[in-house]
Amino acid sequence: MQESDFIEILKTLCSQLTTEARSVGFSSAKAFESRVRQVASNLITDPSIQIDPDPPAQGFPDIAAGKYGIEVKFTTNDTWLSIANSVQETNRVQTVEKIFVVFGKLGGSPEVRWSSYEDCVVHVRTSHVPRFEVELPPTGGTVPLFKQMGVPYDEFRRLRMDEKMKHIREYARGRLKPGERLWWLEDNPEKEHSLPIQARIYTKLSDHEKKKLRAEAVLLCPGIVRSGRAKDKYDDVALYLLTYHGVLATNVRDMFSAGSVANPDNDDNGGLYIERALKLIENEILEAAQRLDDALFIEYWGRPIPKNQRIAEWLAQADSLAKNWKPSDSLFLNK
Repeated sequence: MQESDFIEILKTLCSQLTTEARSVGFSSAKAFESRVRQVASNLITDPSIQIDPDPPAQGFPDIAAGKYGIEVKFTTNDTWLSIANSVQETNRVQTVEKIFVVFGKLGGSPEVRWSSYEDCVVHVRTSHVPRFEVELPPTGGTVPLFKQMGVPYDEFRRLRMDEKMKHIREYARGRLKPGERLWWLEDNPEKEHSLPIQARIYTKLSDHEKKKLRAEAVLLCPGIVRSGRAKDKYDDVALYLLTYHGVLATNVRDMFSAGSVANPDNDDNGGLYIERALKLIENEILEAAQRLDDALFIEYWGRPIPKNQRIAEWLAQADSLAKNWKPSDSLFLNK
């Protein structure tokens, strides 16, 4: 069967099911999928193509018809937008080469539409398992996802997961607004970072963990050395703690300027509190420079930095950002 022949079958199927949707409707997504399967079986006359009436529950796409497949979507709402399959496609039917979507919408004016899968995937949701979103048809001039990423779907689906994630991460990074950060960074799903289930308050942590997290944040966010008048100087620190560790810091400024962290001995030696606070956690910052993943430096600094060069690079960035003092004159002098 040629693709043009299968498209004609889809047109007939959607026309028939639209009529049924407006007359008797469908009681559930399962009932709709069952009806799509039944009508498709009736319309396909090629004896070499047999549609399985009871396929595996998690198979992708839902209906395999030789080298063509149908992914079925259904909603009782007045929308053409739906969550689709995982980008991993672990349960893909390997005999299927080309996938189409048949979408039943019962809300508003009931209708059933079809589209090629590649043309209606408009977004990827990033969670513990990234999933596609489909929309039939894309509205408001939305460009299909694979065109945005610059890779055809048929090529993308054959990539290893780490290669897929490179495309997805670049797509997601391009959608970030000022002050936003990605909370997931890794290429390998086995290493994938996810937020802890238990959100924690910074002030409730042990002193050891507070120091550890402050050191990581300092290293990744040298902007904290800027003038105290810089209103957004602590934004990246707060986002890092929240998105990577699930820790809520209600007053990030106090993490570096409060007397308890910058002057725990309550002496009268004066000096900048931020300078004194950083000097007190130099060893923890050095340890973080050896421990943190390259992905974090790519995200926060824009490029990977060899472990033995991270402190020197931090000092160079900090020197360029600080006013009225030079971090390299007082920090990490003997390290």
